[in-house]
Amino acid sequence: MARDGEGPLIIEPGRRGPGEPPPELAEALRTGEFHVALRMAIAHRGLSLARLRAHLALRGVHIGQSTLSYWQRGLRQPEVPKALPAVRALESVLQLPADSLVVLIGPRTARPRGHQAAASFHDLRSGEMGSIVEQLLTDLGVLPAAHHSNADLELLSVHDRITIDEQRHQVSFRTRLVTRARRHGPDRYVTVYNGDPGCRIDDVQLITAEGCRVGRIRRHPGSETMATELLFDRKLAEGDIHVFCFEVRDDSPVLFPGYYRMLRDQCASYLLQLQFSPAAMPARCTREVRARDDALPVEAEELACDTGGVTSGYFGDTGPGLAGIAVEWN
Repeated sequence: MARDGEGPLIIEPGRRGPGEPPPELAEALRTGEFHVALRMAIAHRGLSLARLRAHLALRGVHIGQSTLSYWQRGLRQPEVPKALPAVRALESVLQLPADSLVVLIGPRTARPRGHQAAASFHDLRSGEMGSIVEQLLTDLGVLPAAHHSNADLELLSVHDRITIDEQRHQVSFRTRLVTRARRHGPDRYVTVYNGDPGCRIDDVQLITAEGCRVGRIRRHPGSETMATELLFDRKLAEGDIHVFCFEVRDDSPVLFPGYYRMLRDQCASYLLQLQFSPAAMPARCTREVRARDDALPVEAEELACDTGGVTSGYFGDTGPGLAGIAVEWN
């Protein structure tokens, strides 16, 4: 098969007829999610996103390369009906049956990964990553389905601050938590970090500042996931307030798509701030709240960036669910 759209698409004799998708792609078009089918179709055609965008432009459809990236990664989904011409043009360029992608959009929603991707997630999460997270936590001696150290801590306030460089890559992620012990005994906190697709999880570092120190760490390279035990200096008594902070350094060369934090319980105060380089400002930032990662936002508000390149999303009395900021680039 020709790569990057250079030359005709070559099908091996005796395998499939022209225009006939492979079984895996045909199955995805029949029963899968839009972003999965789109990603497989792009791979089958051997097109880069730049070449795909050029083919769409020849058909009168002008769409950003970052938008195509979000669509194929499940970070965004085409808006109906505005995006229908673009989706039908994709079907034409990718040599797919008419309406095969169109029927996959509408009520379906994209997974807000950051962040997979991109967005990243901290804390425990369910869904497709559940078994991996459970494996990592079990390795740390934490049983997700049982009573564990995080359940003994009430989140009063969380402040996340993410720095993005001029290449639109995440440079650092700083978190400060204010917690209160629900009962006597908690002496640690377990956090889970999920990098975006392409993240080099083995190179990700977690550095503590005040109130905690790094304990055991477990990584799962195949899912860009890392579970870390943060140890306190003492066992907390019931009602004790404990403040601690840490920083995750992930310099993977991945386009930053935004960030969502998964909150297992209600959090009285959550502040998320994104610091952008003045040389690479985003096209749009949207504050969102979702009940689940596969649900439509129950809250959505466009945010402004200040003169220093900082955008802030504040969430009061939110959770359980997902709270974060989605980022779009030009």
